[in-house]
Amino acid sequence: MEKKILAAIDGSIFSSNSLDYLIRLFARDPEFSVDLLGVVSSAGGDQNWMFDVDPLRDQTPAMDAKTRVAMAYLNDAKKRLLRNGFAEEQINIRTEPSHADIAKTIYFAAMQGKYDALLIGRRGIGKVGEMFFGSVSSRLVEMCHEVPLWIIDGDITEARFLLAVHALPVSLLAADHLAFILHKNQDVEVLLYHSLQIFGGDPPAPPEDFYERWGKEWCEQHLDLDNNLFGAHARILIEGGIDRKQIRQLPEQKDIDASHDLLRQANAHRCGTIVLGRRGREASKGWLGGVSERTMNKAQDKAVWLIG
Repeated sequence: MEKKILAAIDGSIFSSNSLDYLIRLFARDPEFSVDLLGVVSSAGGDQNWMFDVDPLRDQTPAMDAKTRVAMAYLNDAKKRLLRNGFAEEQINIRTEPSHADIAKTIYFAAMQGKYDALLIGRRGIGKVGEMFFGSVSSRLVEMCHEVPLWIIDGDITEARFLLAVHALPVSLLAADHLAFILHKNQDVEVLLYHSLQIFGGDPPAPPEDFYERWGKEWCEQHLDLDNNLFGAHARILIEGGIDRKQIRQLPEQKDIDASHDLLRQANAHRCGTIVLGRRGREASKGWLGGVSERTMNKAQDKAVWLIG
């Protein structure tokens, strides 16, 4: 059961935080592999006239220099993973040229490689963070629905996951992804939580909406729609190899803003990662769309996984 992750690396402290996150959670998992990606941008200082002089040239001298820098960052990142428990065969490094949109280059790399998740470090909140978030991370949030997106903010030390529970198929998909990634990992704990919004919120989906993915027989046995699918989420985690003792249900609470509530619960229960299902790009925002993006925007020293 190989788990294949693509991690965007740029040599910054934010990439360093991403590497630390991988080391703390997956260094002892022989089924886990990671491709480290360095994006080489042609923006600024590019000498396109060189292609007219030498049409056989692959890239300009400026791009050559940037590629060498990117490879140095990637080799340093690989050495760091090797020093901390990863094996040589679990790590690959690669660079990709980007002539316009860095986020789109990362997205296409994730799509073409058939990865189980795409990981990127975020530069936090504030003016500098907003500038980066607007240029790369938010673009990936908009584009990347086919591949689960892991956004890492800050230094994350807790191996406890808060799984946002809701009575919709995308929420069960989030549980399915979490179970696959954490398969037989005995060092983690998963907390199931449903936030009761005072205003609004999506109604439960009809049972038929779950049949295509999980089958009618499984749904008739395990869908507890009147209980916000707490039981169904736990069942998926257990069937995916997470011990029942590692799963805990938190009491529901009410809040005007579910994203604020999720972050409050994550802080109160020392969860390093928040896992959220979200609607596809063709669907209206609804409960999950707005909540997932607001949670991610506000998260500090947390990883936020967006699935769907």
